[in-house]
Amino acid sequence: MKSKQPAAPLTRSRLAIACLALLAAPLVHADDAAIARIEAGLPPAIALASAPLKTESLQQAMTRLKVPGVSVAVVKDGKLAWSRGYGVAWTGGPAVTPDTLFQSASISKPVTAMAALRMVEQGKLQLDACIDGALTSWKLPSKYGQPSVHQLLSHTGGTTVPGFPGYAGGKSAPTLVQVLDGAWAANTKAVKVDTEPGTKWRYSGGGYTVLQQAMIDRAGKPFDVLMQESVLAPLGMGESTFAQPLPAVLQARAARPHDDEGKPYRGGAYTHPEQAAAGLWTTPGDLAKFVIALQQGAAGADNGVLSPAMTRTMLTPVMSDYALGLDIREGGKSFGHGGSNMGFKAFMIGWIEGGDGAVVLTNGDNGGELAEALTRAIANEYKWAGNQTRLRTTVELTPQDRQALVGKYRIEGLGDFEIAERDGQLMVANRDMPWEPLYAESDKLLFILSRPIELHRLDADSGMSVFGSSSRPYKRVGRH
Repeated sequence: MKSKQPAAPLTRSRLAIACLALLAAPLVHADDAAIARIEAGLPPAIALASAPLKTESLQQAMTRLKVPGVSVAVVKDGKLAWSRGYGVAWTGGPAVTPDTLFQSASISKPVTAMAALRMVEQGKLQLDACIDGALTSWKLPSKYGQPSVHQLLSHTGGTTVPGFPGYAGGKSAPTLVQVLDGAWAANTKAVKVDTEPGTKWRYSGGGYTVLQQAMIDRAGKPFDVLMQESVLAPLGMGESTFAQPLPAVLQARAARPHDDEGKPYRGGAYTHPEQAAAGLWTTPGDLAKFVIALQQGAAGADNGVLSPAMTRTMLTPVMSDYALGLDIREGGKSFGHGGSNMGFKAFMIGWIEGGDGAVVLTNGDNGGELAEALTRAIANEYKWAGNQTRLRTTVELTPQDRQALVGKYRIEGLGDFEIAERDGQLMVANRDMPWEPLYAESDKLLFILSRPIELHRLDADSGMSVFGSSSRPYKRVGRH
């Protein structure tokens, strides 16, 4: 659960003014008419076939979701097409520009994966060997054997701890080993192997933190230095850093985090000693270079970091449509990842063929919905094969069926969500998604409108959640 601390309120009028304070700075010859259409027409993820399709402008969405700032970069034909910033870096602060730094949260994982695979090609790590052979300063507790680098990268290593909340800005943070041990200074439990490696998919930031320690041990360098030398510098990601906390010299260029009411987190950005899992500060333009590098490698070209063969390995699904640090989407046609830190939400997608993609970074807890809606507007404008609005039909559930659904649920490795009846409407919410209506296509299939998420009922207490093409089991953990 995220902690909320008192802060100066961001009023609706001030937020509206902030959203109007946008700075457009195309990096190449941008199509201003196309950009204007994208800004004016953010479509929903899902729409009801029985109702007219409703869109909203980017400014309206920022105001509704109370997200002060957003930055976006678009990749077209394998090149950076344009990049723009909207809103403000913090309440009363400067306008967001394409150079404003944001925490990218879990998008740190695919960048880390690329560095780990580079170390494999350099002979510093072994892809399929047990990770304990690379760890010298810490040992991974396990009763089920040791996972490999391949398994840790694909979330099939059986490791615990799905994610890390970070440590409040200005406060002390534990060392990496303390985090791994779940020591008194850490706010998460010890990372260990509690499931036989290779037998199931379970999202584990803990596994990436184990890998972070192994990479440090093998390279003999601090993680931020290792990442700078192995990926960021070779790809020309000159605005990015894994340094945690962010160095003071960069603070003035960085966005600050805001909660779901648009209020700034006291102390600023949270610190993440778990750099591999959540520590990357970056810009959409820099992450667009990462997207392009993967597209180049997949096409057989040298991307400056990995061989084409290793890039294809990175893009090959292992389990649950997850490859090595990347979600594989649209039936294998695209790759991507989302990110969620305290006050920062992010989304990245690239098409393996054709050279299209986009990156959206935000500085608000409701920014996930905004980032995905903006990506859909981009997809619609540039006629992508996916990321389009899906029209759906609905049926009325019986009162008994609605009441049977009410309760708290858990998706292993991803967190909890809750279903409740509010004012006669079935509603659903989780940490990253405010309350919204839950619709039924049948008594066994439920969906929402803001994101491509479905709930398939297997029985009254468990089922399968579907995120795009990826399936995750869920189970009931509480009743009202």
